[in-house]
Amino acid sequence: MMPSALTSSKATPLQMGPDGRLRHLLSIEGLSRELVEQILSQAESFLTVAHQSVRKVPLLRGRTVANLFFEPSTRTRMTFELAATRLSADVLNPDMSQSATRKGEGMLDTLRNMEAMQIDLFVVRHSLSGAAHFLAQHASDHVSILNAGDGSHAHPTQALLDAFTMRKHFGSLDQLVVTIVGDILYSRVARSQIQLLRLLGVRDLRLAGPPTLMPTAIESWGCRVCGSLEEALEGAHVIMMLRLQRERICGAVLPSTKEYYRLYGLNEHKMSLAHPDAIVMHPGPINRGVEIASSVADGPHSLILPQVSNGIAIRMAVMAMVASPDA
Repeated sequence: MMPSALTSSKATPLQMGPDGRLRHLLSIEGLSRELVEQILSQAESFLTVAHQSVRKVPLLRGRTVANLFFEPSTRTRMTFELAATRLSADVLNPDMSQSATRKGEGMLDTLRNMEAMQIDLFVVRHSLSGAAHFLAQHASDHVSILNAGDGSHAHPTQALLDAFTMRKHFGSLDQLVVTIVGDILYSRVARSQIQLLRLLGVRDLRLAGPPTLMPTAIESWGCRVCGSLEEALEGAHVIMMLRLQRERICGAVLPSTKEYYRLYGLNEHKMSLAHPDAIVMHPGPINRGVEIASSVADGPHSLILPQVSNGIAIRMAVMAMVASPDA
């Protein structure tokens, strides 16, 4: 069942340890603005690591990180792996399509067996909403769980890296007009992003997309739902295009990719409606000619590739905060 409201399961108590430190990152929901600002500031300090002669810091030396990706991923998986490596952790990348889960082993047994291998931190991506939350509920005291995307529920580090990218470009976020375009209903990126931008004080947050891909309780999200992409783009500082999930483009949901691009695809002509200093973002992977024209994706307003770079710093910051007493 798809979540119909912005709020999710009760992740808040689980995310914080008894010492008040971040223990798991499962959702943006329940995080304080102070903690989010701390993560963003920590990420800023890690940006320089990529330019050092030795691209490592010793914060997670002696710790072991396992990336459990039950769904395909390129950017998220690789940036988590790079983040852990640059923090000097030992990193495991098991192929979950060839793991014992194919033989019927449950997620809890997988967790218990990997805990017995003295793994300290699990990065989890799963098609089921609530998977990371379930593992966090049952994890041993010394183990942390990071949600790398669960179903249509949440993708907290993507939201953090997007906010980090906006803040680096504009400074403060509270005066920005932010437009999110596309499949809002099924997008875990959109849900986490909206929660985070509201937390950080963005007052003009606009949504545009097909009515069939808008949640039923959208009015409770504190966003302005626009009747057209042109309306949503008027004066926007940030344009976030979402991946249109091709597997859903059928029947009553959407007539065709061509029609979607005509109504909601971002091209140079539509870009002219936005603020002159507007930036374009996309969590990837991009469907060129469906969500966005190549001339825009590769153009001067695009920060799509800096998003990827910033993702390493954000994931380093989160890993350091949950797994290192010195962070």
